[in-house]
Amino acid sequence: MNQISSTSHSAATTGALFMLVASLAFAGTNTLQSVLPTPVEYGGMGMSSTGMAFWQYLIASILALPLILKIGLSNLRTSHPLAHEVRAFVSALGVHVFVYGFASGVPIWQMVTLLATGPLFIILGSTLFLGEKVSAARIVAALVGFVGAIIVSGVGVEGLNWQTAVPIIAAALWATTDVLTKYLAREESPETLTISLLVLMTPNHLAILLAVTAFSGFLPAGVATGFPFSLPAGNGLWLLLLLGALTAAAQYLLAFAYKVADAAYLQPFGDVKVPLSGLVGWIALGQVPSVWFWPGAALIVGASVFIFWVESRGEPASLQPA
Repeated sequence: MNQISSTSHSAATTGALFMLVASLAFAGTNTLQSVLPTPVEYGGMGMSSTGMAFWQYLIASILALPLILKIGLSNLRTSHPLAHEVRAFVSALGVHVFVYGFASGVPIWQMVTLLATGPLFIILGSTLFLGEKVSAARIVAALVGFVGAIIVSGVGVEGLNWQTAVPIIAAALWATTDVLTKYLAREESPETLTISLLVLMTPNHLAILLAVTAFSGFLPAGVATGFPFSLPAGNGLWLLLLLGALTAAAQYLLAFAYKVADAAYLQPFGDVKVPLSGLVGWIALGQVPSVWFWPGAALIVGASVFIFWVESRGEPASLQPA
């Protein structure tokens, strides 16, 4: 019994660590996603936001080719092809909604922090569709992390507007992706989850990009700028390559985390990307966070520490058989 408990707690610790590292990678991608589509006159690279999303996942797929060859194409077979396609499409759509927020001028910390509404969607989806039991500690941690995100964003101080809905919609879409990831992880390996997503994301991004280009005259300003397939020059190309590499790494880490621990448990650790994005934006871009960043970030980190401490002392967090 002690051995099983120790194994379960070890899996929970491993899942939390992988989620934290994934959060750091996501903080890097968030920063790059704000720089690349920013007009050149404002210090950015002037990429099309939808084109950036397409190239981001094409590069990530190419970088994943050694992994595909290592694990073998036979390991990519799945009995849930439709679930994989829905997961990839919803994830791709979430990316385009998210980068549209940057292109329309939403500040990076408001974009990233409002993504912390995601745990509420994930808890709902995990409970209704996956049958996961959500403890009071998990609900409290998710709510505290959400409150911390709202404080960091300054919503309520600067006022609400329609743009506030952009990251919330992206959060709902990515929460759907996370729930589907957890569902598929019950039977499939992190390699299958990662590579199938990266391979399917590219054609889905291409379809969304072509649709946006075809109907650009009917869409709000900022959805697409410039020729969508053009690549940046010089440092911009290196940043785009880094974005693709971080995307591949983050998706693999995320899939592995969900393999060893359940979705609701991991979400407070995912919220750590909020203060990390603020810090990376500060260090790399000179975007000094507002005074509200610090108390909000403290709540988010505190929620992660709290849920880890509570569940490491009680019921095992992993739902996977030993």
